[in-house]
Amino acid sequence: MARTAFFDSPMPRLLAHRGLSEHSPEIAENSLEAFQAAILAGATHIESDVHATKDRVAVLFHDEDLSRIASVNYKIRDLSLKDLKTIRLKGESVVPTLAEGLDLGVLLNLDIKSKLAISPTVAEIERFEAHQRVLVSSFSSGRRRAALAQLSKPVATSASMREVALAWLSDRMGGIGFDRIVSGLDAFQIPPEMYGIRFASQSFIQRLAQRGIEVHFWTINDPNTARELLAMGASGIVSDRVDLLN
Repeated sequence: MARTAFFDSPMPRLLAHRGLSEHSPEIAENSLEAFQAAILAGATHIESDVHATKDRVAVLFHDEDLSRIASVNYKIRDLSLKDLKTIRLKGESVVPTLAEGLDLGVLLNLDIKSKLAISPTVAEIERFEAHQRVLVSSFSSGRRRAALAQLSKPVATSASMREVALAWLSDRMGGIGFDRIVSGLDAFQIPPEMYGIRFASQSFIQRLAQRGIEVHFWTINDPNTARELLAMGASGIVSDRVDLLN
């Protein structure tokens, strides 16, 4: 477990999902403007996603292509950074690099979205010496582990979906093998429910808490739901609308 300064902020954690953009038609998700708006609205952390360009630069963007956000049919991996920066998003913003995000000085929760993005992500964390202010994760356990192995110093990390599923099954079975499954993890970032599985279980949250592991629920935009989850023992909330939850 890498108990870094990433967890030094006051509880509960308020993680801005791709920044704060849904409150405004002029701000694009995962843009520098969205990150700045989230911090001003009271977010303690920024949740973002990492892809890599054709020339192996880590950029903060969720989708593998630009069709949903910019209405152009290009994949991030097929564009150089120079070409990517010519494409405008909402409000004339552009896709930011991970370096630009780190330069803001905020706490970044990074979800590595592709194998191609692993080494560029690691390179920027190393260059900025940002080990104390990032959490590195991925839906893919392989990507997450590969990134951690390349870093020169420990960083915070959260469970991939494989560990989430195994830990939940272990909890249902009385905790058999639980410590082995969660070894080296700092947080579980999970939805309250997925595929008919209810993760928002007080026993599951408590079992994790007993090992010093935080639980952050996503993506919660309703203040009442957020209060209920925090009352159950959740450590943090990941939200599109941190302005409503602060």
